[in-house]
Amino acid sequence: MFTVVVQMQVQAGKRADFLAGMAENAASSVRDEPGCQRFDICSVDRNDHRFVLYEHYTDAAAFDAHRAAPHFQAWRAIAEQVLVPGSQVTTTGSLLVTHSSDG
Repeated sequence: MFTVVVQMQVQAGKRADFLAGMAENAASSVRDEPGCQRFDICSVDRNDHRFVLYEHYTDAAAFDAHRAAPHFQAWRAIAEQVLVPGSQVTTTGSLLVTHSSDG
C-alpha cells in the first residue's frame, strides 16, 4: 500500500473554500479512482487553517493516476487560490503496519 501524507496551511478567510474543494477532490478520488483506497482530511488542533491529508493508494502508479485525474486538476486550481504559497509538504511511503477497529 502506497501512502501519502500532505500538510498544508490555508490562507485566512479561505477555510470554507479549501474544505469545499478538498472534500470534492477526496470524494471523487475514492469514487472514481480504483487505486485510491482511502482519503482523509484532518484538521490540526488549535490552528483552524492547518490541515493534514492521509491517503492510501494501491501503488505509486495509482497515485500518479490520481495526480493526472480531472478532479485533481480542478483541486490544483483551487489550491492556488487558497493555500499559503510554499506551505504544502508532501511525504510518500509504504504502509507497513495497520490496526483498525472498523471490523
